[in-house]
Amino acid sequence: MQKDLLNKEPEKAIIVGIINQHQTEENVAEYLDELDFLVDTAGAMVVRRFTQKIDSAHPKTFVGKGKFEEIAKFVEENEIDLVVFDDELSPSQLRNIDQGLGCKVLDRTNLILDIFAKRAQTAYSKVQVALAQYQYLLPRLTGMWTHLERQRGGIGLRGPGETEIETDRRVIRDKISNLKEQLKKIDMQTVVQRKNRGQLVRIALVGYTNVGKSTLMNLLSKSEVFAENKLFATLDTTVRKVVIGNMPFLLSDTVGFIRKLPHHLVESFKSTLDEVRESDILLHIVDISHHAFEGQIDVVQKTLTDIGAGDKPTILVFNKIDAFTYERKDDDDLTEKTKKNYSLEELQKTWFAQKNKPCIFISAKKNMNIDSLKDMIYQNAKEMHAKKYPYDTFLY
Repeated sequence: MQKDLLNKEPEKAIIVGIINQHQTEENVAEYLDELDFLVDTAGAMVVRRFTQKIDSAHPKTFVGKGKFEEIAKFVEENEIDLVVFDDELSPSQLRNIDQGLGCKVLDRTNLILDIFAKRAQTAYSKVQVALAQYQYLLPRLTGMWTHLERQRGGIGLRGPGETEIETDRRVIRDKISNLKEQLKKIDMQTVVQRKNRGQLVRIALVGYTNVGKSTLMNLLSKSEVFAENKLFATLDTTVRKVVIGNMPFLLSDTVGFIRKLPHHLVESFKSTLDEVRESDILLHIVDISHHAFEGQIDVVQKTLTDIGAGDKPTILVFNKIDAFTYERKDDDDLTEKTKKNYSLEELQKTWFAQKNKPCIFISAKKNMNIDSLKDMIYQNAKEMHAKKYPYDTFLY
């Protein structure tokens, strides 16, 4: 029996996105690439993508009638287990789509919540994820429980709701209230822990998910923080004391950001994000090998601004230079050069020329330019320490 479970085929999934005035065809292709990676991280396999050009999402079925029928036919003919939509579905959309397709239906928010439920290891992160899941489920109770009753187990059904189907909204609200109280108690303990850390500069690693934050954390702190090539490998904030030269400081690894990050998660992970808010310096890690790294920078910067950390001293750390590739442009090619044709050297000159933030190019995996990064961290930490603790002569 156990062997059969281990050899179980991954769920077959299709993903759906729309092209409109807010999302160009190029944007949607990029978003669906990311959604594909999310589905893979959750443990399923994407077998096809569907897109449609439409002015706005259809109020009943997200896509138009003809496209919806095309999707339904493909689902039936190919025994699809799971359909994932790239935008958050309203309760009525979710109900209509579920009835029309006859298989599991998730939106991007629910998929991310499911991955968080899968990744949660500590009691703290499990409470945070459960709270976000219940807040997501509450307005979708009508029709949702019959959906869960028919489709037991698998992606999208981890965490609350997989063991007992509850139809009473009061019960769900009580659970939410309960979880919030638990988080308050844990938050108070966390505040005390932070106060006990003494006069040390605090540096936080931030960035888009899967850019190499945990790998860099392991390198700088000589610790063993879990890291893998999956989205949201890290949920719980890890704090380590690091010493560079004669400068001790606290380094924290935080949860990665992503486009369309569910607001339920931002609310639930408030204490985790406090680690970023209360840091003195941010190391914003960027995957330079990703074709849309500039868009990822914008997403992270917007999220930092939203949580009140947008103005903190920041070092841009462009990671994965070992994996960087570009399309070389022939000399006789007269077409306009685009960003995909920029070499690493050209990108470095472009970013070095921007004086708003210090930046550096490294490879944490290959240990490239790490000494220069340490020097940069040392100088910034030393300046911050002198500013915060001017009467501390220990280091000077």
